[in-house]
Amino acid sequence: MIWFRKRHLIYFVILILLTWISMDLTNFDLSKFIQLENMISFIQRSFIPPDWSILPFLLRESFVTLGMAFLGTVFALLIGIPLSFAAAHNTSRHYFSYQSVRFFLSGLRSVPEIVFGLIFVVVIGLGPFAAVLAILLHNIGVLGKLISELIEAADKGPQEAMKSVGATHRIGNLFSIIPQIWPNVLSHYFYRFEVAIRTSLVLGFVGGGGLGQQIFNQYQSFYYDGMAVSIIVIMVLVICVDMFGSYVRKRII
Repeated sequence: MIWFRKRHLIYFVILILLTWISMDLTNFDLSKFIQLENMISFIQRSFIPPDWSILPFLLRESFVTLGMAFLGTVFALLIGIPLSFAAAHNTSRHYFSYQSVRFFLSGLRSVPEIVFGLIFVVVIGLGPFAAVLAILLHNIGVLGKLISELIEAADKGPQEAMKSVGATHRIGNLFSIIPQIWPNVLSHYFYRFEVAIRTSLVLGFVGGGGLGQQIFNQYQSFYYDGMAVSIIVIMVLVICVDMFGSYVRKRII
């Protein structure tokens, strides 16, 4: 059978070895789940019942979080689309620019948002604007990479048809490729939007504002019943964005 070839057995042994090494490095210990009742007891004592009196304030902060995620991703999309054409081998005009843009996108993508956030908090001060810039830079790298792969996988027929009627290189690429990849571009965008919401929460821990900063403040002050409400608001927020993204994708497709 194909699964019992020598090569596949070697891969399996390597996988087992890597798993064992990783478990040793991370102190992976399933016996610690025996203490699960302690965690349940802590949640019952500290988080239940939630303090719903702070809900109006948290709703205002949720709009700040949404604003950070939206601005960071929509500007990243607007900047990432032209960069992605330069980073795709079938639309880039020069090899040097192709490699340079890909290197630039890889550099942005390799730096986590939290690192950008720490830098911008020091440079421009505390607040949501630092979080927006952190989300923006990282997502330029991510969306630029994802969209460039969609461009490279696009059907060449429409591109050749545009060239045959005298369209310029840029105009031909724009009107032959964008309609093909647009549903997938939207799918990638809404996924990154969801990720940006969660990222903005982490950035709040370093002074980025929004719900993340409220959770950090509540944790620091042992205000766990208020923290429970914040967690519920976050869950509802992400679910609503996911449902809205699915609706838009269905309408476009």
